[in-house]
Amino acid sequence: MDPISNKAEQLRDKIAQAERELQDLRRQLAELESSTRDANTEQGFDSVADPNQSAGTPLDWKWPLKEEEYSRYGRQLILPTVGIKGQLNLKSSAVLIVGAGGLGCPAAAYLAGAGVGTLGVVDGDTVEISNLHRQIAHSTSRVGMTKVDSLVEYCHGLNPEVTYIPHREHLTPQNAESIVSKYDLVLDCTDHPTSRYLISDICVLLRKTLVSASALRTDGQLIVLNNPPAAQGATDGGPCYRCVFPKPPPADSVVSCGEGGILGPIVGVMGVLQALEAIKLIAAGIGKEASSISKEPANPSLLLFSATSATPFRSIRMRSRRPNCFACSSDSALTLKELKSGSLDYVQFCGVTSPVNVLKPEERITVTEYNDILAKQPDKKHLLLDVREREHFNIGSIPGAINVPFSSLQSRNKSTTNNDSSRPEYIPESLPADAPIYVVCRVGNDSQLVTQRLKEMGLDRDGARFVGDIKGGMLAWKHEVDKTMPFT
Repeated sequence: MDPISNKAEQLRDKIAQAERELQDLRRQLAELESSTRDANTEQGFDSVADPNQSAGTPLDWKWPLKEEEYSRYGRQLILPTVGIKGQLNLKSSAVLIVGAGGLGCPAAAYLAGAGVGTLGVVDGDTVEISNLHRQIAHSTSRVGMTKVDSLVEYCHGLNPEVTYIPHREHLTPQNAESIVSKYDLVLDCTDHPTSRYLISDICVLLRKTLVSASALRTDGQLIVLNNPPAAQGATDGGPCYRCVFPKPPPADSVVSCGEGGILGPIVGVMGVLQALEAIKLIAAGIGKEASSISKEPANPSLLLFSATSATPFRSIRMRSRRPNCFACSSDSALTLKELKSGSLDYVQFCGVTSPVNVLKPEERITVTEYNDILAKQPDKKHLLLDVREREHFNIGSIPGAINVPFSSLQSRNKSTTNNDSSRPEYIPESLPADAPIYVVCRVGNDSQLVTQRLKEMGLDRDGARFVGDIKGGMLAWKHEVDKTMPFT
């Protein structure tokens, strides 16, 4: 990097740091002003002076909500499903949001706007620019800030009457009890099976109702679990996550937003629906004796959402608790002590493995080595297969690469052998028999599997032809070769 570019980068870093510090100071000031207002309110003073009373004389306020709250929540106060009683339930409730991302942002915003008393947020990540198209409570000026602080700042600006509790860490088996026990209701706004099973387990043990949602590409799903909350083995309790999904999905079928993509409004819809279910439950008196709600167990249902379907919403009736459920049945051995000890390995249970490592070092080359081939041996015949999905390939690719999506390779006939009649159509006829074949993917995992498959097909000609992958994939290419290459 030249001196001018280096100096410019340093200045950008300083500006970003100054903006973060300014945002933090504003947040501290807002919290201080809010505390001052609360203290004055507790002493019976109102911010608007009454001309009929002398200065400093407390107003004789006789209504259950503060005057400002009647204006702030007026449009929902007049709803039969909320009313004064429901609003007081909201004001006295404590809700925990696990995950300050695409689901957590809209859920937190609407819960704050509705006037929940305490809103806790758990997340250990920081804001990245790739988050902003869907995680709408964050902003460009807060890139680099912890997601929890960014979301709290946004919600505080929306409603300073709410008490916000930031938990700047990921939920783990060790801290789950101390965090979740402080709240009445939990929203699972995470994006991975390991988190979903952990959150469900702690909610069963602590008897907390859980509102769980997920979203990927253009689809989403929502379910209210452990409703009503009941002791393990109780037949009147609602099902938990393990009742609905006793076994996690195969590890190789779990696709992240980075790989599969996500449309921003999809997580927005699901996050808003989570907030809606939470408000309905709290206003009706979840966890409290309320004559307006039935003592019968709620009929659980799984709500499916597909943005591309002619009928976007579909509801599937679910069964009640499974009699042999690992977590909530009478035979369950799950305890808070066992959970905290770490004996439950959620990563192993969900089959999450380390990065793919199936090739030998001599079967792989670095991005620098491949770049040298292009630069120093431009006339050398070879084939570069880019096995990313078409959408990734269209965003940016290495010149000369042929796109053969990994998903299409998986569906091809695995009985292909090394002869001219069975030559894969993506291998050009003009390619010399000894010309090397290189495989590249997004981060260097799929490319190893494809390389292994190509060798099984005999395309390496018993070692006469080099068939290997490019380590680190397109992410490494961007970092080490071409920093201008778009990467998603």
